Amino acid sequence: MACRISELVIDCRDPQTLAAFWCRVLGFSVLDTDDDGAVEIGPPEGFGGLQPTLVFSPGAEPKTGKLRLHIDVSATDRDQDAELQRLLALGARPVDVGQSGQESWHVLADPEGNEFCLLRARLT
Repeated sequence: MACRISELVIDCRDPQTLAAFWCRVLGFSVLDTDDDGAVEIGPPEGFGGLQPTLVFSPGAEPKTGKLRLHIDVSATDRDQDAELQRLLALGARPVDVGQSGQESWHVLADPEGNEFCLLRARLT
C-alpha cells in the first residue's frame, strides 16, 4: 500500500480570502475553520476523497520568490480560453516566472501572489 496526498497546507496572510478564491476556482466548500484562523476547503465529499483538501494556515511572512511547489488546474466544462477569462474575473492575474510565451499553459497568481498554472488539458 502506498500513501496518497490527503491535504496541502499553504501558509498565507489572509486564509479567509484565499479560501474564498480557491473555493470559487475549484468548486470546493469550506470544511473547517480552526481557532487559530486556518481554513480547510475541499470537495463536496469532504476530507479523504480522491482530491486532496487545501488548508490555508495563517502566517505573517510574505511570499518571496517563485514557489517551489505550485498547483496546476484544468478546466472541466469549458475550453482553456474561457476558463482563463473566468479565473481572471475571480481575481487571478498573469505572472511571468520565466516562461517563453510558447507554453500550452498559462501561469497565474492567486490574490496573495502564489503561482498556479492553467493547463490546456480539459478534465471530465
